[in-house]
Amino acid sequence: MSQSRPTLGSILTKRIAFFAILAMFVQLAVVFSDYYWNVGELSRLFVEQETERLAAGIIVEDSGTRYLLPDNVHQRYDRGETGYIARIRSAGGAVIYRSCDTACEAHFLPVDVNPPDFWLRSLTSGKPLSLVGGRAFVVAGQRFLVDIASIGDPDDVMSEVLWNEVIEHLIVPMTILLVLVLGGTLLSVRQALRPVVAAANEADRIDPLDSRSHLDFDRMPREVAHLAHAVNRAFERVGELMKAQKVLTSGIAHEIRTPLAALKLELGHIDHPRARKAETDLDDLVNFVSQLTALARLDSVDHSMFEDIDLVELSSSVVEQLAPWVYENAHALEFSSQVEKASLRGAPSLLRDALRNLIENAVKHTPDRTLIVVHVGYGLIRVEDRHPKEVSHSRATTGSPDHLGIGLKIVGRIAEMHGARFSRAVAETGHVFELDFR
Repeated sequence: MSQSRPTLGSILTKRIAFFAILAMFVQLAVVFSDYYWNVGELSRLFVEQETERLAAGIIVEDSGTRYLLPDNVHQRYDRGETGYIARIRSAGGAVIYRSCDTACEAHFLPVDVNPPDFWLRSLTSGKPLSLVGGRAFVVAGQRFLVDIASIGDPDDVMSEVLWNEVIEHLIVPMTILLVLVLGGTLLSVRQALRPVVAAANEADRIDPLDSRSHLDFDRMPREVAHLAHAVNRAFERVGELMKAQKVLTSGIAHEIRTPLAALKLELGHIDHPRARKAETDLDDLVNFVSQLTALARLDSVDHSMFEDIDLVELSSSVVEQLAPWVYENAHALEFSSQVEKASLRGAPSLLRDALRNLIENAVKHTPDRTLIVVHVGYGLIRVEDRHPKEVSHSRATTGSPDHLGIGLKIVGRIAEMHGARFSRAVAETGHVFELDFR
């Protein structure tokens, strides 16, 4: 979904380009109307641009001055009766080019007159343009006078004049402005969104069960920082909810265990076989309630309690703690490790609960004199129960792994919280349970 959505840069580019083009069309209409209906300004531009084209053919050499008619005006001035005439002379009055004879004398200033740098006279009012004018140019340090006349403008040079003005005063400056504005906007947006992108990548790695999780909004724009601050407040509320759930589950466990303990104490004063049976059932109920409470407590575990631990040391301490209880229940317990240290980041209390549940399930659901082996490796804990050889396989596995108790659900949940894989298998001698943190 995020890949299919347009980026902010593309949205801004499209909108800026759209409004820039719209502004260009509006300005084009303004420029066109301003110049088209202003005959005096249009005539001035006509003389300026046409004389500049003609002046481009003046060549000053050591041997003298010569003139070569430019290609862009060649058809208008190289043949007679085209509606356009031109004369080019030096400051001393020497004519170096002209496309007329008597017409030049009729329309242009006399040769012996020193004209101004620019002059213009309209022959008729309105359009098409009919005018005469001239302009002075300095080429290679020498002053030259270029005179032109347009009679009816048969080649529609006026349109070319208008188009040149549009290019010079509209398209070129607007293009430069668009590039600068668009480039500056995109650069500013990219720099402003850089901390937002970093926060989005950080959000993908956030652990929702860690109350320390938060987004860094120090360098974000104010509007985006407000959203990040709201997300941080949501994480704080989640942390408070997790703490409240811990208190609730602890209270439930305390309220239930107290009357059960009192009930067991009363049963101890009754000397009857049925009372002993009730005590056994009561112990099972106490254990079941404890496991239910532990399972509920897992949903409120805060990942901030994770720390660096040693699986070998942790597992050996659990085995040492449970060994007397295992022997009292006519089972044997063995600890095996092929490594001296196996570092892992996790919650020590949860991992102890997981290993304790596996050992307790192995004791409760296997026949007497079963050997329970706890093996620890790099990122691995394996609990295996080995039944005596004289016990048949069918008798040894009467409890299917799916019916070994809620303790295994607790183990699976703890493994999931640690990013581990919890697997169960049936071997020839019994069951094999494995927690793989690799």
